[in-house]
Amino acid sequence: MPHPVVVIGAGPIGLAAAANAAERGLDFVVLEAGADAGAAVGEWSHVRLFSDWSELIDPAGRRLLEGTGTWVAPDEAEFPTGGEWRRAYLQPLADALNATAAGSVRYGAEVTGVSRAGRDLLVDAGRERDPFAIHLRTAGRAERMLASALVDATGTWRRPNPLGADGYPALGEAENAARVTYGIPDFSDRSVAARYAGKHVIVAGKGASAQGVLIGLSKVATADPATRVSWLLRRSSVGDAFGGGDNDQLEQRGKLGQDARSAVESGLVTNLTGFRTESVRVQDDDRLTVTSTNGQQVADVDEIIVVTGFRPDFSFLSEVRLDLDPALGAVRALAEQIHPDHHSCGDVAPHGHRELAQPEQGLFVVGMKSYGRAPSFLAMTGFEQARSVVAALDGDLDAADRVELVLPETGVCHGAGAFDDPSAVAAPGGCCGAPTDTDPRLISLGRPS
Repeated sequence: MPHPVVVIGAGPIGLAAAANAAERGLDFVVLEAGADAGAAVGEWSHVRLFSDWSELIDPAGRRLLEGTGTWVAPDEAEFPTGGEWRRAYLQPLADALNATAAGSVRYGAEVTGVSRAGRDLLVDAGRERDPFAIHLRTAGRAERMLASALVDATGTWRRPNPLGADGYPALGEAENAARVTYGIPDFSDRSVAARYAGKHVIVAGKGASAQGVLIGLSKVATADPATRVSWLLRRSSVGDAFGGGDNDQLEQRGKLGQDARSAVESGLVTNLTGFRTESVRVQDDDRLTVTSTNGQQVADVDEIIVVTGFRPDFSFLSEVRLDLDPALGAVRALAEQIHPDHHSCGDVAPHGHRELAQPEQGLFVVGMKSYGRAPSFLAMTGFEQARSVVAALDGDLDAADRVELVLPETGVCHGAGAFDDPSAVAAPGGCCGAPTDTDPRLISLGRPS
């Protein structure tokens, strides 16, 4: 290739792609907007993952690290936090990649746009023959570089879904941002716990991250009985909100659901179903009232924690050609298998370069971003994606097509039945069952959902 393979994002999957490129002797450059490797992971460093170390280390990355002679592999049976994942694997891998002759990992390099060199989106003739032009900003300075191929592994962390049920922020959500938290607070931090102790706290969202927040807040409420927790669910029943329990092959996620159920059933948490937030208004006493589109209201609110998932950012790819599912914003070939309203259990067939390739030849979307707004992405899936894509870029189609990966059943049944159907349950014979005590920080494998 006359120009390097450019990987956008120095997270787990971006670094896996670079490790595979280095192993194959392909020139590569990893562009990371953050100050170091796994910058996004660092923002949820207190959260513990559902997987053990054996499923969190890319095979090519492991081989590269073992070759340094200095890396100490973690105990494969342990479940790391995000911070441990970053310190023991992601940053050492990035350092090892920087020590190779094949490429480099650049920090503080924000990609602002991608196109074909000398051609905008409208030009058809000769697109596939021209390199990509990567526009980026480093230390406040604009830069342009060329790439023979592009692997987008930017994830979705920077774009949390809003509280508002319309897909946009609720009325008053932005104005009251100082009292809104997106993601999982670190309740083990005394100053964080003090923020919520003795307050009326709303939790909006469903899934592993919401479960972790409910468990954390229930401990705050146990220590300070004046604490009130209201859990807002958009669906009309709690239903499958606690996951798959014993049927979840990710054992720690099943345990998380059990603890969340215990917290709710203990009376420490009040749940409100069919609540799709329309507005957040300030009361006369400076507390908040949160109102649903159907007129339900929760008054005297002090703090709001939003854990409604994430969405991808394709704005910097507006001058290249993409084929995405119109609902999920996922790679179209994956959408039917991962859509939470159509596919109850979240499992997805092994897949690789053919499914991830975009109409713009040489462009691949991998990692969490390939799933768009869908939950339940597994790190193992991303490692296999990276291996297949890089093999294809190297012209080794036999290896690229040899996608061999056995994924655990997720036990997550988000989507059986109609949106407002209170009787919606998983189809008989599905992967979900009755939920089965655990660390409140456990989250989805490689992704706070």
